[in-house]
Amino acid sequence: MMAFAKRSTRRRGAFGFALIAALLAAGCSSTSSDITKALNPDPPGKMYAEADAFMSKGYYDEAAKRFEELDRDHPYAPESRRAMVMAAFAYYKAGKNPEAIASARRYTTVHPGTKDAALAHHVIASAYFDEIKDPSHDQTSARRALAELKVIVSRYPDSPYAKQAENRIRIAEDSIAASEMNIGRYYLKKGQYVAAINRFKTVVAEHQTTQHIEEALHRLVEANLALGIVPEAQSAAAVLGYNFPNSKWYENSYALLGKQGVKPQESAGSWISQQWKKIVPGSAPAAAPQSKPQPASQPVSPPLEPLPPERVPTSDIPTASTTKTSRPMGLTAAR
Repeated sequence: MMAFAKRSTRRRGAFGFALIAALLAAGCSSTSSDITKALNPDPPGKMYAEADAFMSKGYYDEAAKRFEELDRDHPYAPESRRAMVMAAFAYYKAGKNPEAIASARRYTTVHPGTKDAALAHHVIASAYFDEIKDPSHDQTSARRALAELKVIVSRYPDSPYAKQAENRIRIAEDSIAASEMNIGRYYLKKGQYVAAINRFKTVVAEHQTTQHIEEALHRLVEANLALGIVPEAQSAAAVLGYNFPNSKWYENSYALLGKQGVKPQESAGSWISQQWKKIVPGSAPAAAPQSKPQPASQPVSPPLEPLPPERVPTSDIPTASTTKTSRPMGLTAAR
């Protein structure tokens, strides 16, 4: 009986060993090609050509994978640096924005200031730009896109991406300014004037070339008057009248001040006077608007506007109307 048990144990052991050997053999056969490839990778030129061929055919995921393999297998080859940024571009074309941003950011960290760094920044900016939401939503993507776009314009003004970046900067700034105005109007409607003023100040200080600057200045007049800070209101109206004398917003600001028995006048101690200075020192205060202000029986300030419709930036091609330089404000930032 004991001898039979020993024979059974030997048989089970032999069977287990055979099974393990069979599994190892199957595993080796399935991974042998991968091991061979890892130990003997293709030349970098061939790997780059294959990845580029996938890009040309629109297989962006596979192209990104091949570019990353080239960078991993031949980190010191001349093709490796280009492959790194092309992997980021392929990820972007595949719609994988997080992967594109991470890959492009790695390139700008390892190879800053190189020829392809402009493309890397362009990929990052484009990925964030595509995620810009309408002004009623969070503008984190717009702010991140704006930062990268400004890098392209300032560091790579002669790159093929600079002109497009200038156009996108205007779109991103307008979206951010619109969001600030939405929040400012909300606070103004709720009577939270200090919070509203802070939002309008952001538009005046950081986004003065957007279409929202006129209303932001007027809302500063309105909010400061509500708090009884007349000199600040007068200064905001003076800036508004100096730069936009025919604006409807100036008409309303002038009428608001008129109800208090004062006129637009820059005050030396005001916030605007500390942040700005006039191009022509000693110029006269802003004159009364040429058109007739609204009657007192009507609301002096236009009603708070609803949220603007969603505007998804779709065109990357600057047009003649969008590439014109904005007219500089009559007050410039103090140095």
